[in-house]
Amino acid sequence: MASIGVAYDILRWEERAIIDALRGHGTDPELIHLKSIFIEPPNGEWPGVVLQRSISHYVAEESTALLEASGSRVINSSSAIRTANDKLLTHATLVRAGVPTPRTGAAFTPEKALDLAAEIGYPVVIKPVSGSWGRMVAVARDEEELRALLEYRSYLPGIDSRVFVVQEFIKKPGRDIRVFVIGGAAVAAIYRTSEHWITNTARGSRAVPAEVNEELAEVAVKAAEAVGTEIAGVDVMEDPRRGYLVNEVNPVPEFKNTVRASGISLHEHIAEYVVAVAKG
Repeated sequence: MASIGVAYDILRWEERAIIDALRGHGTDPELIHLKSIFIEPPNGEWPGVVLQRSISHYVAEESTALLEASGSRVINSSSAIRTANDKLLTHATLVRAGVPTPRTGAAFTPEKALDLAAEIGYPVVIKPVSGSWGRMVAVARDEEELRALLEYRSYLPGIDSRVFVVQEFIKKPGRDIRVFVIGGAAVAAIYRTSEHWITNTARGSRAVPAEVNEELAEVAVKAAEAVGTEIAGVDVMEDPRRGYLVNEVNPVPEFKNTVRASGISLHEHIAEYVVAVAKG
């Protein structure tokens, strides 16, 4: 069996639970604290299989690419992480795969972003290309609100703030769904309920267990596989007319609230999958 490693920058509850579960399977995972090491491929002896758990999008992607160049099999791959961490790449990939999504587009000037919003129809959501926990996501109910948001974004540092992602506003039933896909199977799901239209649990939403029916499982697994993720948290919206719509795919998902709400030990499922990969 190949050696196993866990790459991380902060040991949260999730990482500790995964490490304990791996040890429970008789393995001795190498703990790769990404803030304490350097990687210079192909030099260095790294585990044969590495589970990527960095909370930083960029650290996760770049360290994974370097570990892969050094010969490690990383879960998830650098290409999957890159696609999942870029909202436009994710959307384009899902569209090509035939996965139902909210209507989404991008413009590269504020003026064209206004044209795009008019084409989609108000209200619209404006969001960053990359980000998590619902940060920098806002809703514009009319052209005046969108102009103000676009002007604000135009003065932000960073080249990606010049890409204006505009998405239709889905009238959700006070919740969305996070589905956990591991090794091609939808193993657990929660409703993230909130009176606010942003339903991230990091923003105070309440986690409630959700049934993974056949249709939901099919949509979530198809989305995860399209992006290339082996372990993913797939965010799904319920549209009153079109049914399930995939919004995002998260390549390093948090799951503490899901374990508490559902009683399903996702860390055990993750450990089992990593061990199976290591055994080949």
